[in-house]
Amino acid sequence: MQVTESFLPIIHLVFSNLKTWLRGIHHGVSPQHLQAYLNEFTFRFNRRFYPFNAFRSLLGIAGDVTAPTYAELYAKKSLPTISSRFGS
Repeated sequence: MQVTESFLPIIHLVFSNLKTWLRGIHHGVSPQHLQAYLNEFTFRFNRRFYPFNAFRSLLGIAGDVTAPTYAELYAKKSLPTISSRFGS
């Protein structure tokens, strides 16, 4: 058994699922938007056994966040982090 598998036994499965999800659903992702897709994958993966709680979490998050404008999405500067959006 490799060292990686002893510390993170399902890491290969997680990365395999991530690559399949990105290639299958999104047909590739540009580096500019990769972090947003990784955030979504992490959100879904962490709540995969509790779909109702995921829905409640999503409603709570959506209630506190304003949608970015087109100009903000495609600006050359990086987007603010989640913590800065919530005023932390």
